[in-house]
Amino acid sequence: MTKSTMISHGRVAENRKARYNFSIEDTIEAGISLMGSEVKSLRLGRITISDAFAQPEGREIFLINAHIPLYGGGGKFQHEETRKRRLLLHRKQIDRLIASVNREGMSIVPLSVFFNDKGIAKVSLGLAKGKKHQDRREDIKKREWNRDKARLMRQKG
Repeated sequence: MTKSTMISHGRVAENRKARYNFSIEDTIEAGISLMGSEVKSLRLGRITISDAFAQPEGREIFLINAHIPLYGGGGKFQHEETRKRRLLLHRKQIDRLIASVNREGMSIVPLSVFFNDKGIAKVSLGLAKGKKHQDRREDIKKREWNRDKARLMRQKG
């Protein structure tokens, strides 16, 4: 692989279904505990987080169901593609997330995976409530109305 095809910083993946299926109350940036071959795969832009979620276990939070394909040049030192990955957060952030999940019935959803300016893999987490079918319909109506309103304003001058 040439360096031009590898991602050194910027967004690697985005979960576009998350904002459609959930109303995001708060966002938090967290580090991810990864193996070497997983980082290499991420740098190639290969990760799927559309079915992923974060879940507390004990006093830690894990990213579950995130699919990072095997790295081609990894040899025998490969990783499991959908293993649990520990999220790196401050203790206060972990306690607040666990309390929100337990008390208020909220979910922790990964919104995007990216490399920061220092080249460290991070995940943007959203503290979210699930949307009902009616809520999704209302969002679509609002979006269509704003689009029509903008079109009318352009036609009027």
